[in-house]
Amino acid sequence: MTQPEPLPTALAPPPRWRLLVELASRDLWFDRKVSLCIVASIIAVIAPLLLLFGLKNGVVTQLRDNLLSDPRNLEIRMLGNGNLDQPWIDALKAQPATGFVMPLTRSLNTQADLVKDSQHFAADAEVIPSAPGDPLLQGKVAPPPSAQDVVLSAAAAKKLLAKPGDTLQLVVIRKLDGNNERGRVTLTVSGVLDETAFGRPAALVTLDLLLAMEQFRDGVKMPAFGLDTGTEATQTQSRFARARIYAKSLDDVAPLADWLQQRNIEVSTRARDIESVKAIDRVLSLIFAVIAWTAVIGCIASLIGAFLANIDRKRKDLALLRLLGFRRGYVGAYVMVQAALLTGIAFVIGYLAYLAGSSVFNRALGTNLADGAFVCHLENSHIALAFVSALLIATLVAGIGGFRAIHIQPAESLREI
Repeated sequence: MTQPEPLPTALAPPPRWRLLVELASRDLWFDRKVSLCIVASIIAVIAPLLLLFGLKNGVVTQLRDNLLSDPRNLEIRMLGNGNLDQPWIDALKAQPATGFVMPLTRSLNTQADLVKDSQHFAADAEVIPSAPGDPLLQGKVAPPPSAQDVVLSAAAAKKLLAKPGDTLQLVVIRKLDGNNERGRVTLTVSGVLDETAFGRPAALVTLDLLLAMEQFRDGVKMPAFGLDTGTEATQTQSRFARARIYAKSLDDVAPLADWLQQRNIEVSTRARDIESVKAIDRVLSLIFAVIAWTAVIGCIASLIGAFLANIDRKRKDLALLRLLGFRRGYVGAYVMVQAALLTGIAFVIGYLAYLAGSSVFNRALGTNLADGAFVCHLENSHIALAFVSALLIATLVAGIGGFRAIHIQPAESLREI
């Protein structure tokens, strides 16, 4: 018995899955009025949910960014002076919640005059030791590379009319043997902080320069300050009065503050501001969850009714598919493919509606915010997650209708002939 010759490639039937998708899409187009109603019901859920979640994410993200942009919110300030040794500083640095630690001298030794010329000076400016990783630098300015360099705050640079590359003098006053002495160190401006980093006149220097200032005020001979008077230095600095302490993140501020308080160190933080943002996040999350679940449940009920009614209306067409040789699994998949196509179209339109709505919100509500700020915003990962969730829900709902579709008998297509 001779075997039938295979059909030419051009006349060969398309793969069954491809044929199934093509039939499903053609059927949706043929019945486009019903398809439009189903798409509209899905859009009515997707677009408001995207806008609502975008507002929640945008507002909370903006608040957190505002907190993080101000390094003081990560700072844990030690109240008063103590007696801290290097092992204690090392133990603090080893804490998981610690982001940055820098030893400090006594409070009275962290001030000095900055002089550029006779007309431009900043009296009693704060002198702050800095190093790589300092939150005040905000990753935009390099720390002072040596004891002959200084990074100025925006307020100090404004008073001095100084810019990177300029030179100025750091003037330190002490009283030795009843005489007032002025020590001077010439420094080169290596950078200027943003206005949001530090609001008062300040000079960021190396720790070595700050320790030299303390020794100078204690009466030690420091030729670097231009004076040969004073006693000879006997030992290097091994103990510190305080420390600049910054947590690694907003959530680490409270645990790190607790660690310090357990060691009888009084501290001050901006925990209240941080908790306010967290409270707003919790409230908005609750509101969004209630509205989202209500909308999703309503959408599921609507889709179940629509798909079941659509299957009952097309029982003869589905039976004809069975008669043409499609197995039960393919008929059930046929219904789910249609649900996925409708959901995909609805999501694209809903996303475009979200883009239009978020643009309106950002223009209307963001006029008083800084450049680049937003009040309604979603990341690409959020959009992808929403799309996958919408497809999953629609496919699962369609699976209920598909379960009914696979029980349709092929003979039903012949009853009306």
